[in-house]
Amino acid sequence: MANLKHLLKDTAIYGMSSIVGRFLNYLLVPLYTHCMPKESGDYGISTNMYAYVALILVILTFGMETTLFRFANLTDDPTSTDKPDTVFSTSLFTVGTLSVLFFLLVTVFIEPISSALGYANHHEYLLMMAAVVSLDALQAVPFSYLRYLRRPVLFASLKLLFIVLNITLNCIFFLLLGKTQVVYIFRINLWCTGLVTFFFIPLLLRVRWHVSWRLLRRMLAYSWPLLVLGIAGILNQTADKMIFPLVYPDRAQAEVQLGIYGACVKIAMIMAMITQAFRYAYEPIVFAKSRDGDKNEYYASAMKYFIIFTLLAFLCVIGYMPLLQHIIGAGYREGLRVVPIVMAAEIMMGVYFNLSFWYKLIDKTIYGAWFSLAGCAVLFAVNIWGIPRYGYMACAWGGFAGYGVAMVLSYVVGQIKSPIRYPLRSIAVYVALTVVLFWLMTDVTSAFSAPLRLALNTVLILAFVAHILHYDLPLRGLPVIGKYFRK
Repeated sequence: MANLKHLLKDTAIYGMSSIVGRFLNYLLVPLYTHCMPKESGDYGISTNMYAYVALILVILTFGMETTLFRFANLTDDPTSTDKPDTVFSTSLFTVGTLSVLFFLLVTVFIEPISSALGYANHHEYLLMMAAVVSLDALQAVPFSYLRYLRRPVLFASLKLLFIVLNITLNCIFFLLLGKTQVVYIFRINLWCTGLVTFFFIPLLLRVRWHVSWRLLRRMLAYSWPLLVLGIAGILNQTADKMIFPLVYPDRAQAEVQLGIYGACVKIAMIMAMITQAFRYAYEPIVFAKSRDGDKNEYYASAMKYFIIFTLLAFLCVIGYMPLLQHIIGAGYREGLRVVPIVMAAEIMMGVYFNLSFWYKLIDKTIYGAWFSLAGCAVLFAVNIWGIPRYGYMACAWGGFAGYGVAMVLSYVVGQIKSPIRYPLRSIAVYVALTVVLFWLMTDVTSAFSAPLRLALNTVLILAFVAHILHYDLPLRGLPVIGKYFRK
């Protein structure tokens, strides 16, 4: 219970930086979708470019975030001569080398790369984003080290600094100066990323630097399957946005349609926020707890509560869609039907992440690579076949199918290799209840006026909360307020 309370506290802090940051970033969605007309395709270009950035960031970090936790937590082994600072130094050296090489290669081969991606007349887009992703990769290792050191407040502060500065500059350029071209999005991102990098200097100066080549070989052996896993995982999130302009019959119309899809997906990303916040807090604890006798019970409980609260978030988004839809410009709202599909896919991705620790803890990360590649293959097949026929709806269902395959494979093989008794019956009840409430919100209450619909959906959400409080989180067991219910 103490570990679960610690997990809850850290998740709240990491969640603050993630959820508040994403919420503030939501302010940019109406800014962009109102200032950049749908027909211009500029928002589609931004969506496409950031999909490539996400993929390259995974490649450059080379799985070193998780690898750092694994090897830093092995330093208390009596046979180990490596210290956490050595693990950090070796990780940063690896990622730094890859980042510098990447930026140099993009600079040298900028013309063929730009032409291949459809940006032959906009070399500056690629150069700016190459610099951004290189700096982001360098930051990833210090950010992971802050998580290892259990310094969530500093972590959250730096994340929020970037967000606030980014939003401020966007408002100045788009609203005050009238600069509404997509190039300004990229420039502002580069300026903000560069500034945040300087705040890591004090941490870097306190580290005792020592790059261990022996340790590096062990770390690379551990991390390369994580790299494959990460590439497959990020492709599950971004491949549709990269494939879309390449397979859609009309390039100009593809950018318009991709802009619609990218804007609507932003609403669904609340699920990604919750998953990310949970991951930031959960990953260090899992590796630290890997030698405890009750670890399996802890993992099973964490899985159950993750599913409960993501399903609650799903219902909140669906229930309050009459309000949330105003986040994006009216011209983009035709794509809102993708939101529940994308959110369901994100929940499965979160479950898959929870299931992934069995092979990470036994150093068999190759399993994760195979599972993710299988899911990625399904996603590619659905997108390549479906986009020319069904447009961005194929993107939503491709992600759903891909995450579903990876999740099922990880569970089935995990129960053979390292079984954990998850409370499947209780989880199934919550899933079934969510399906019923979702049907009521979308097919029954949708016939009423917006105010009445919001009121009825609120009642349905409260019914879900009441079920949680009755069966899994009784009020009498909660801190502070629990004493009033124990009388």
